[in-house]
Amino acid sequence: MIDLLGTVRFGAPWVLLALVVLPAWWVWRRRRRPPAIVFSRTDVLAKGPKSGLFVTRTLFVLRNLLLAGLIIAIARPRTGAHAENITTEGINIVLAIDLSSSMLSEDFQPQNRLEVAKDKVKQFIVGRRNDRIGLVAFAAEALTQVPLTVDYPVLLAAVDNLEAGQLEDGTAIGTAIATAANRLRTAPGKSRVIILLTDGVNNRGAIDPRTAAQAAAAIGVKIYTIGVGSEGMAPVPVGRGLMGLRYEYRPVEIDEALLRDIASTTGGRYFRAVDAAALQSIYEQIDQLEREPLHARTYVRYTEQFRWPLGAALLALSLEVMLLAWRGPLP
Repeated sequence: MIDLLGTVRFGAPWVLLALVVLPAWWVWRRRRRPPAIVFSRTDVLAKGPKSGLFVTRTLFVLRNLLLAGLIIAIARPRTGAHAENITTEGINIVLAIDLSSSMLSEDFQPQNRLEVAKDKVKQFIVGRRNDRIGLVAFAAEALTQVPLTVDYPVLLAAVDNLEAGQLEDGTAIGTAIATAANRLRTAPGKSRVIILLTDGVNNRGAIDPRTAAQAAAAIGVKIYTIGVGSEGMAPVPVGRGLMGLRYEYRPVEIDEALLRDIASTTGGRYFRAVDAAALQSIYEQIDQLEREPLHARTYVRYTEQFRWPLGAALLALSLEVMLLAWRGPLP
């Protein structure tokens, strides 16, 4: 790609070689023997041998401008499309969200825990700019819903689709950490974070949560854990009846000691969300905790500029036609 004056580039620069033909034409025209009689109208001939020289030279110049404009237009002049090195702040984040049946507990009125968690997670995603974010859902098993991406509309749609009952019931925290950490293992950059949200006690899965946390720390992953649930008693779903889910007031059980150990092992923090406002505040705090310069290259899209030389060529053609109609030689 040829750069002209540092601003204009050509998509087909080899076409410009045709411009060499124009000087060759000029040399040939000067050396060739002119015809004995140039004009077919006797009234012009009677005015003298040089009376039509201006018209002839003007036609020659216009023809050259026409050809030069067409050649340059075909070479596709354009501006832009240059790469720029930029520095922004970005993180690799995997959101691990508990979908066990206890997330339907209605102690975050007027919504249950899961709906409030989804709302706050979506607000967190909307506030991102350059972060790569993935989504893992877990209950008795863990599944990646969205791999690391900056396509935030896809993430928001995936969060909207999260429902308790999509996975076998249970709480496999160790499996969730292992699944999320595996997504971050090959992520570019040094800042890798898991935000794990749960409301229960680890009771499923073959991977011990503390072992999974140690493995995550070994590959540079920080885990921020969030325990979701009010203090004391809460209406917890215990089955289905004729009118839908049946609820009973039961003690809120969150293994805070485990969640603190997971966070401290990886250099993260543990948060307790007792209501919607507290959960919102937690995500705002996490937003301020992890910031790292991220180097990237951005590309400016090409703007085609062939219209200008093409317009000049068409103008030259129009002037040539008008001049021929006015003073040009007869056929």
